[in-house]
Amino acid sequence: MPALAIRFTGGTTTSHDPVSARLAAEFLTVPLGTVARCVADVRACAEHLGVDATPEIVERVAREHLLALVNSAPPPRSPR
Repeated sequence: MPALAIRFTGGTTTSHDPVSARLAAEFLTVPLGTVARCVADVRACAEHLGVDATPEIVERVAREHLLALVNSAPPPRSPR
C-alpha cells in the first residue's frame, strides 16, 4: 500500500495535484493540507481496493468526504 504523504515547504502545504487544486478552490473554508490529505487518502484507498483511481473518481469521492466534513461542522454560536 502506498505511503500517504504531504509535502511541506516553509510551513505551508503545497500541492501540484490538479484534483487537490480544484477541490481547494471549491472548499475555501477547508485548510489546504486537509484537502490534499483527503485526496491522497482517497487515492490510496482506491488503489488498495483494486479500483482504478482515475482523477475523476478520486475527485468525486474526495468531494463527498469534504462535503461531509463541511456539513458536520457545528453551527456558529449566537451571542447571548
